[in-house]
Amino acid sequence: MSSVWERIAENRIAEAIELGEFENLSGKGRPLDLTAYFSTPSEDRMAFSLLKNAGVMPSEVELMREVEELERQLQNCNSEAQAYHLRQQLQAQRVKVALAMERRKIRKKTD
Repeated sequence: MSSVWERIAENRIAEAIELGEFENLSGKGRPLDLTAYFSTPSEDRMAFSLLKNAGVMPSEVELMREVEELERQLQNCNSEAQAYHLRQQLQAQRVKVALAMERRKIRKKTD
């Protein structure tokens, strides 16, 4: 027997399908890119999810999103000059992500 919460969730999903709310989603028909998710330490994932749902984005997550956007731009780039510039930006952002994640680890050790 399903719980009240399961029935509520199923009803909301069925309603959204009926209203077409799952149509035209970004990334429709493409596999999910979970690289950023799995590059985040497992102990931070739940906290990041809660913050994201609350509309608060940790700086590390924002940096990872910027890396993903730069990677996407680089893949779609046709100019070598622009590609060079994008690669430089991408490298700088990756360094920022690495430093931010290292700072997070150090803070956890001292807490």
